[in-house]
Amino acid sequence: MMPTDKAMTATFKCPLKRLSCSPCPTLNDVILHSHAHVIPAIITDCHDIARKACYNTYHQYKKERCFLKKKFLFAVLALLVLAVCTSATVSYPIPGTGKAGAASKVYFIKSISPAALEKVYAALGRAPAGQDRVGVKVSTGEPPSSNYLRQDLIGSFVKSLKGTYIECDTAYGGQRSATAMHYQVAKDHGFEPIVLMDEKGDMSIPVKGGTRMKENIVGKAFPDYTFQVVLSHFKGHGMAGFGGALKNMSIGYGSGKNGKNLIHSGGGGKSWTRERPAFLEAMAEAAKSIVDYLGADNYIYINVMNHMSVDCDCNGTPAKPTCKDLGIAASLDPVALDKACLDLVWAAPDTKDLKQRIENRNGALTVYHAAEIGLGNLEYELIELK
Repeated sequence: MMPTDKAMTATFKCPLKRLSCSPCPTLNDVILHSHAHVIPAIITDCHDIARKACYNTYHQYKKERCFLKKKFLFAVLALLVLAVCTSATVSYPIPGTGKAGAASKVYFIKSISPAALEKVYAALGRAPAGQDRVGVKVSTGEPPSSNYLRQDLIGSFVKSLKGTYIECDTAYGGQRSATAMHYQVAKDHGFEPIVLMDEKGDMSIPVKGGTRMKENIVGKAFPDYTFQVVLSHFKGHGMAGFGGALKNMSIGYGSGKNGKNLIHSGGGGKSWTRERPAFLEAMAEAAKSIVDYLGADNYIYINVMNHMSVDCDCNGTPAKPTCKDLGIAASLDPVALDKACLDLVWAAPDTKDLKQRIENRNGALTVYHAAEIGLGNLEYELIELK
């Protein structure tokens, strides 16, 4: 027995919960109003045709509606990404500043050895005075197998300066986030004598001319070293794209408790930001603050371009390097130094993976912003030593 219209209407409602149509629509009604009619519980053959037409049309409608919704959301997301990227992305090669003035000198040697390291240092023509306390800023390297600079390369150089290795604790959960453990890692890796600058706390120093940061928080012992050598391993980095002098000067000097988080947050708090431009520009500004505080004449910068993984030395199990070692570069200008190293990477034939990491992370922005705020020059003269 066929159910009444009332019974059928009560049992089957429109899937879109809009209008209620006749329980026994014609085929034309189904095609024209498939989103709004009810489906009978017991149907004849002719009604079966109508039911199938309705079912198929309704599901086609759902698919189209879902597609349009996804398309709209994707368009909104694309516009947001475009708004960020167009305002803060620096393509490579980095454009020059266009400012008049002499280019900075960058000395480069293809050999990587203790003698080569001494040679680029001597070319700089800047040395500590007799009364200076010399701090050599390095990364002690996360265990078990990061690519930190080894003692058989740098040890004799640091001893010749009567230098003390200086470093700060990390802000992530590795083996260098607690001072006691960090000292043990440093000893295991041959970094002696060493002082962790934030062992006894930290201090605030001003950031001049920045757009992201008003202050930088560094290890309390930072000003104890009146002549500082920023000795950096040049390589890739998971967040910054690459690590060279500027990263070593910023994240490297930031105290583990507060300073590193401040930079990672883009200068805005304790939580690490997902807004990459803010982080990259905060690094440049933090780097400038330590130079402004101690004085530009009290720094030299050396980048060692060996074991250039796409990963930083804060990664204890980095990806295997896929390019050859390039050499050692040095300058009195950290911006020119990092820019020259980027150019050397771009000119090398086997650095595809490293270039991709740098580009994907917008790493060139740090160098460009550092020049923009007056830390150094993008224009440089590369002087190759033999």
